Formats: sequence, C-alpha cells, structure tokens
Amino acid sequence: MMRDWITSEPQNAESGVLPFDASGKIHALQAAIERVIKGKSEVVKFALVALLAKGHLLIEDVPGIGKTTLSNALARSLDLSFQRIQFTSDLLPSDVIGLSIYNQRTGGFEWNAGPIFSNIVLADEINRATPKTQSALLEAMAEEQVTVEGVSRPLPLPFMVVATQNPTEHHGTYPLPESQLDRFMMRLHIGYPNLADERRILRDRESSNPLEFVSAVMSEQDVTELQTRAAEVRVDDALVEYLLQIVDATRKADQLELGISPRGTLALFRSAQALALIEGRDFCTPDDIKRLVMPCFAHRIIVHSRSSSTRNKTREAEQILLDILQKTAVPI
Repeated sequence: MMRDWITSEPQNAESGVLPFDASGKIHALQAAIERVIKGKSEVVKFALVALLAKGHLLIEDVPGIGKTTLSNALARSLDLSFQRIQFTSDLLPSDVIGLSIYNQRTGGFEWNAGPIFSNIVLADEINRATPKTQSALLEAMAEEQVTVEGVSRPLPLPFMVVATQNPTEHHGTYPLPESQLDRFMMRLHIGYPNLADERRILRDRESSNPLEFVSAVMSEQDVTELQTRAAEVRVDDALVEYLLQIVDATRKADQLELGISPRGTLALFRSAQALALIEGRDFCTPDDIKRLVMPCFAHRIIVHSRSSSTRNKTREAEQILLDILQKTAVPI
C-alpha cells in the first residue's frame, strides 16, 4: 500500500514526531521561488520536477529574462551547499573539478576540491566555455562522482546541476555537444513576462532585490524524502507503453537525425512521477507525459539538415514532437 502523499503519520504517535507534510513543503518551496520569479508558475513547477526527479536542469533563453535569478532563487530556498561557476572562454576543467597542489611543508600533494563538490551547482552561461571545460561536467552529471588522477571522488548528495545558456546563435557561445545535452533531464524556456507581471517586477525592485529575502524552506532530509516519494509514484503499464511509442516514433521519424536515447526515456518517466507528486497524486496520468515531452525531449532530438527549412532548430524540433504526440494514441 502506498503512503499518504499529503502527510505521513509517525510510526509512534507518542514519540512527538510530526507527520511529514509533503504537500506543504512543496508549496512552501514554490511560493519562495515565485516571490522572485513572477508569472511563471509552470516554469517554477518544472524546475522542482527536475529537483525531485534527481535530474539536472538547463535553462535557455535570451539575456535578461531571469535564468540566473531562477537558479539562485531555487538554491537559496534549499538548505543545501551551493556554488556558482561563471563559465567563460578561459575557464579550465580544474577550475570546475579541482586539482592536487604540492604542499612544501608536508612534502606531498593535497587535494583541493573544486566548486563541483556542492549539492547545487549553478553553471552560469555554460555555453560560453570551451567544449573541453564543458566536458568536465559529464562524469559528474551521469555518475555523481569525478575521477581525477585515477582517483574517483563521490559528490555530495543530493546533487543537481542547474545550467543557464544563451541561444547558440548569440555571439561568443559554443554549442553544447549531444552527450552533454542528453545529461540534462529538462530544458526550460522562461520567456518574457506579460505587462502586469513586469509591472510587479519593477515595483518589487524599487528599493531592494527580492532575492535578498528568500530563505531556506526545505532541508537536505526533506529533499531526500521527497525524491524517494517521487520514485514510488505509480506509472501504469498503459502509460509506459504510451511513453515508449512516443520514443520509438522519434527514432523512426524521417525528419530526425537523432531520436530519444534510453536516458531520455528514463528522464521523462521520472519527471512524470515527480510532477504527479508535486500535484498531490500517487499516480501518473497521460497528461503528465504530454506536458513533459517538450522540456524532456526537445533538446535531445536533432533535425536533419535536409529537413530543416529555418534557422530555428528548436522550434522545428518542438513541431515534430507535437506532430508525434497528435499521432500517438492516448491510453484511456
């Protein structure tokens, strides 16, 4: 029998241990972030999906939209270790991972851990670094460890990379390779605020930055518990088949050079579980799958150059996925 997803009663009622209020903690986290990010509830919710599904998040949009602000708000709302890495063209892999430095006093080398050894790592403007430096994140994102000088060092858990990037057509950017993109569970676009929300942003920042008032509302134990609960959300066999049909269609589509990998399939599966938990359910629905196809799949597929009619490959990829969704029978 699955647990109550709103609250879990303590095993010993006389122990004084309070029930774990999953819904209350999730709502508090959303509210904390939305104090800063106005009018983007769905974007905030999907960022929490990546967190609870143990995934990594890529936020791509034009400058000034709030990519870094969203990342900082998420990090400040969690009582976890946090490091920000500003990716630039001269950043070295050792600046991310760390390196061994010779200590003259002891006559030996001492390991100096880089900023990657944190629970939440903000890789700001990740596509401004060279591919060599970008690759420093590959092992960390896939295996939650880094190997330097033949020694594998585990990363602290929970571990999440939140990366921001400008569209690749902007000057001074290096496109992320497919292997790097595939390690991001989701890619989100924030988009411009409407006039009412932008008016609220202006008023909120008249005298101070709202980020200064964001404090931690969730502990490391809370995050771990919610991640465990997300993994226990039920996904019926019919939904698994629905997901697999969508994935298979991307691999057979003539317009696509690269379809969805097994890692991408698992990303959508876990994301659907986390979304259900955030919305107070212990089961997934077809709508969960449909809502998450774009953020989980659009950055993973590659449109054939012969099939491309515009420079906007992202929009074409999304349109192909929309066509696949329309042609795939939804389970009843």
